Amino acid sequence: MRLKKNIITIFSAALMLLTSGCQTNEKPMEQSETPVIDAIMARRSIRQYKDTPVSRDLLQKLAECGVNAPNAMNKQEWEVRIVDSQDYLNGVTELMKADMPSFVKADDPKFRNGFRNATAIIAVACPDDPTGMTLLNVGLLGENICLAALELGLGTCFMGAPSMFLTTNEKAKPYLDQLGFSEGYKLRYVIGVGYPDETPAAKPRDLGKIKFVD
Repeated sequence: MRLKKNIITIFSAALMLLTSGCQTNEKPMEQSETPVIDAIMARRSIRQYKDTPVSRDLLQKLAECGVNAPNAMNKQEWEVRIVDSQDYLNGVTELMKADMPSFVKADDPKFRNGFRNATAIIAVACPDDPTGMTLLNVGLLGENICLAALELGLGTCFMGAPSMFLTTNEKAKPYLDQLGFSEGYKLRYVIGVGYPDETPAAKPRDLGKIKFVD
């Protein structure tokens, strides 16, 4: 009987210790009621990245978020290529150093590659379309990627110069061909992806561009 009482006493003391250890004076973190709006307002173009690779699972998730963007008649006339090969990024960079020295700041001590030091890129292509809808579609795709990246603790930056270099420089053609886009599809932009190494402030927006029409 005494043994039973001792066991109950020990168990009760342990339970009190356990529950007291779980108590905290900190208030639980409140979840935002407008997470999408918060993400839109918090997104920044990142132009400096840490030398930390992004897992392929996360890169795949970004691409999947991208292709879930709205698009005209659900034709999905886009193609997405993910490149995390440092040999590829460095190879293109070496060509850019010779032909685009003003863009490739090789004298920067933090410089690693001509894609703003991103550890991966996402290249997006679509065919020409006289209505302009395919360009609108891939624009929506890209914004999905950028917002999803923010949610996952990643930074992104739309980059026009590397995509123009890949599509117009004859020396870069082997790298463009390596992306393997279908016939008739043109590279439209490249998004740099990585873990941010900067926290840029928001740039002002001209709200005067917004007007109601009565």
